[in-house]
Order: sequence, then structure tokens, then C-alpha cells
Amino acid sequence: MIQTKPDVNDYVALFQRYGKDLGSIYREPDDDRYALLFEQIIRLLTKPSHFNLSLPAPFRTTAHRYRDGHPPTLEHLKDPANRHFMLCDLHDIIMLKGGLAAKRKEPS
Repeated sequence: MIQTKPDVNDYVALFQRYGKDLGSIYREPDDDRYALLFEQIIRLLTKPSHFNLSLPAPFRTTAHRYRDGHPPTLEHLKDPANRHFMLCDLHDIIMLKGGLAAKRKEPS
């Protein structure tokens, strides 16, 4: 059964915990400062929801493979730079799919 959660607001809230603009996260040092964010994003992406189905399939496929321990995926995402790049791309897509509108509705 497809659920209504997670939705765009869940992703926006999670990204906001890590700073105002994560669109340039791929330029951050290759360390593990965003490791928890990556794990949380993987958990959100693997949940069945209408919003997740609207995201590009490669994000969902990668999340499922990572969660399931797919060796090539784990090897690729062992590198923090690759995780940062994925987070950056997903952040940009979330913002385009309603994240910016959700942020504008928040009280300043």
C-alpha cells in the first residue's frame, strides 16, 4: 500500500536541520559530517509514498540497493564525495518539486 508519507515537507525539514543551503554540499570536505543525513535520506527514499514515486527512479533504486547491501552500490557510496553528490542532487530536486514553496510558507 502506498502511503502519504514521506512527502516534500519531510525532506525539507530534514535538510533544514543541516543548514540553509545544501545545494553545494558536493563541495564540502570529503568527511563524514553528512553521514547521518545520508542514512536518514536513504530511510525516507525506501518508504513507499506518492511523493517518493514522483522522484527520479535512480534515487529510489540506489537507496534500495544501499539498504539491501548491494556490494557495488556500497562500494560506490563508501566515498563521502559520492554521497555528497547524491545528497546535493536530491536536495535540488526536492526544492524544485515543492521544497521552495514549502520553505516560503514557513514563518520567518
